[in-house]
Amino acid sequence: MARRAMLACVLSLMLSQPAEAAGVTVKGVTVGGVAATLLLPAKPHGAIILLAGGDGNIGVGPDGAIARPGNQLVRTREAYAARGFAVLVPEGSVNVPEAVTFMRSYGKVTLVGTSRGTQRAARGIAAGARPDRLVLTSGFLSDASGDTDNVEHILGSANLLPPTLIVHNKNDQCLKTQPAGVAPFLAWAGGRARVTWLAGGTSIGNPCEARAYHGFNGIDGQVVSAVVGFAAR
Repeated sequence: MARRAMLACVLSLMLSQPAEAAGVTVKGVTVGGVAATLLLPAKPHGAIILLAGGDGNIGVGPDGAIARPGNQLVRTREAYAARGFAVLVPEGSVNVPEAVTFMRSYGKVTLVGTSRGTQRAARGIAAGARPDRLVLTSGFLSDASGDTDNVEHILGSANLLPPTLIVHNKNDQCLKTQPAGVAPFLAWAGGRARVTWLAGGTSIGNPCEARAYHGFNGIDGQVVSAVVGFAAR
């Protein structure tokens, strides 16, 4: 137990430390006229694009600072950069195909969306984005998730899916991203998708927000590890 507590403490420090302290450059950029934050380690070995949930409006400043960093992917952006990935965190209105092209020079591109960001990821792929990997966390996956505006319907054909990872909390209580939606999506994907189930954490407030089980509150490190492990394949 003591060893687990020590590891949890170390991981928490890694997730919260400023990116600059880990040798990562942070700057503001524009992608198709839309503001985004770019985090660059000294020698990137791949690229990750993080699409926030909700309306996706995170308040990116000219220097790359983010005014509303609470979303699960946004608040862990530095952890991905610390693991050697170039990381793009755009406003929700970004053109996803352009974002994928923008990050292509840093290596394989993994597109990651959470909650309503999974809808934006799917619309981007339907519009021609071709990431090498796709990760959908707390996703609007299938009708059984609780909303007909879901990845399955947006794409129409599983043939559009790149290798895909689903990351879902078994305790998710959001009625739009119910755990019951995962199995039908996997069946529809026909072997193109796999799932990493997580459980627990802490749930505070609205069950569809970032501090609930839906937002992996308290288990950020497990999400980061799952995404990084998949992106590095």
